[in-house]
Amino acid sequence: MRRRVLLCIFVVLFLSQQAALLWLYWGGGKSLLGDEKSYLAWGLDLAGLGPPIFDLGWWPPLQAWLIAGLLRVFGEAHFLLPLQLLQTAFLLGAAALLRAIWRDVDGRVAAANLAAALFLLNPSNMAYAHWLWPEPVHLLLLLAALRLLQRAQSSLRSAAAGMALGGALLAKSLLSAFWPAFGLLLLRGARWRGAAALLLGLAVVVAVPLWQGWRLTGKPMIADSSTFNLVGGLSDRWRSDYVDDSVGPLSADYIRSGATPAERNAAFGARAAAIVHEQGVLETVESQFGRQYFRLFSAKTTLLSQLPGPACAGHTGSYAAAPAWLAQTLAIASDVLHLLMLAGFAAGLAFWRRWRDPLVWWTALFFVYQFGLYLLLHVKARFLLPMMPFLCAYAGSALASFTRPAPDAAVRLQGGARWMIAGGLAVLLLILALLGPWLDHSCA
Repeated sequence: MRRRVLLCIFVVLFLSQQAALLWLYWGGGKSLLGDEKSYLAWGLDLAGLGPPIFDLGWWPPLQAWLIAGLLRVFGEAHFLLPLQLLQTAFLLGAAALLRAIWRDVDGRVAAANLAAALFLLNPSNMAYAHWLWPEPVHLLLLLAALRLLQRAQSSLRSAAAGMALGGALLAKSLLSAFWPAFGLLLLRGARWRGAAALLLGLAVVVAVPLWQGWRLTGKPMIADSSTFNLVGGLSDRWRSDYVDDSVGPLSADYIRSGATPAERNAAFGARAAAIVHEQGVLETVESQFGRQYFRLFSAKTTLLSQLPGPACAGHTGSYAAAPAWLAQTLAIASDVLHLLMLAGFAAGLAFWRRWRDPLVWWTALFFVYQFGLYLLLHVKARFLLPMMPFLCAYAGSALASFTRPAPDAAVRLQGGARWMIAGGLAVLLLILALLGPWLDHSCA
């Protein structure tokens, strides 16, 4: 009976959120923001419905292929709603995969359910289904690769995981230097046979796009925006994104800096080195530490940034006609769930007991890898989304232990030192989430 009541509450909350997000988008309209415009233009070009684009070599092609396919089927006037419904299905699939993955890692159905619920009920997560960025398909494929490797009893599953991993690389460049770490999940079972199957599946998907990207950028990458984002990151001045954004003016500089992507990357690599040389290495690292992680963990998520508000606080006004009560409701729900997730993650990590699972160590490496990237690269709050399932997972484990403690649980809320670690980490994450605008005084 209790489970049915909780399920009904979840369904009501989720459907209410979906109705609110649809009303927000379709009730007053939304202007495209940043790279959304580029993905649409690329999709129109591929579908034969728009002029050829100037290919900067920045973006992997999967999202543009997806948009182009829907444009061909539904036409330019009607493709958006089918895309939103499809991407909503992607995020629901990602949550289902998260639930399955975490049920095996934690061992408790309640922890897995809470992890999925924390992910799905946050409107700032589900709003990605309505936009043209590739986050939904990337997250689905990333978690699919993890799930297949978690249960990789056969070479066929490992090959399928490689294909899913290849699809994730075709959606976003995030995993370009990290994909070998997926082999960590093959430490159990037939290691060499599984690793060979993983590489084969990966090669089948990425071989041709990798060759094309190599020809375009001069590097063995499907796409490469690293030097542009490095200069953008070193040029960031605020702890909130979309405040006097540094990368907008840099785009024209990048295009003028060379005739080919390889020349432009070389020019911007030299420009980044000059910035570091002028500032000093230690001063640069200190400055980046004091800014970039505020941007990453900010409670002013990409959804909230697009709601009406002052430009000096990083509001783009993309949802310019949003009713005040609707925007405020979504902002409150997003803030509460974002902060609950961060505090829950701190507790779940501090009290975690099952360190032998390879996926736990893979997750730790994944976080360290991204923290290393975002110390120097340009950061927006949406870059947190690939970490979001794992933040929700540890938070779900902590919440399950709060509501129903068990002596053999993966998270056991005991130990004075662990409480101090949990409290310290929670305070740090909440400071990063909330205090960036106060420290910046950008509207002063």
